Amino acid sequence: MNLLIFDLDGTLIDSKLDLAHAVNASRAHMGLGELAHSLVFSYVGNGAPMLIRRALGPEATEADVQNALEFFLAYYREHMLDCTTLYPGVAETLDVLLDRGKRMAVLTNKPVRISKAIISGLGLERHFFQVYGGNSFEQKKPHPIGIEALLSEAGTVAGNAMMIGDSAVDIQTARNAGIKACGVTYGFQPETLAADPPDFLIDRFEDLPAVAG
Repeated sequence: MNLLIFDLDGTLIDSKLDLAHAVNASRAHMGLGELAHSLVFSYVGNGAPMLIRRALGPEATEADVQNALEFFLAYYREHMLDCTTLYPGVAETLDVLLDRGKRMAVLTNKPVRISKAIISGLGLERHFFQVYGGNSFEQKKPHPIGIEALLSEAGTVAGNAMMIGDSAVDIQTARNAGIKACGVTYGFQPETLAADPPDFLIDRFEDLPAVAG
């Protein structure tokens, strides 16, 4: 594999608490009570608009969702690195992969500006030639448009690329683009990997170089 494409939340970074705090701050802004953190974690993966839509519930109007989403994004920008950390071994393993000449990129459904700020804040910026977010294209994951763009930019073919992520959304994105998929079991939604098993499954990020070759 000469192109490795990473999900962000639940794969490279443990951002659960900051997301939960931002969601509950948004619910408070809308006059609603707090949700259990575990429930908020289960809502992550399809982008900020869907996260807020799920967090507000089916009775919320579109105007409610937009109001809460604007609050959420502003709050999260201020607090996105309060508790967020890299998962164990991420920085060291990315160094190994970079030294091996791997091209690496991030493809997340998180807004791109926030994603880049987090990556920079955690010292990972130099590892990735590109970072795409949920608002970088007209479609989010699992649509393959992001992977197709990265294949073109890296000058490689689908057979030499792999997507690494913690949820079924990432595996479906890889399948839709015709590339390999590697799931991580330590992330937000490892239970979703059972329905659509990836080509590879790792319990520790440090195991990735053995899979990537």
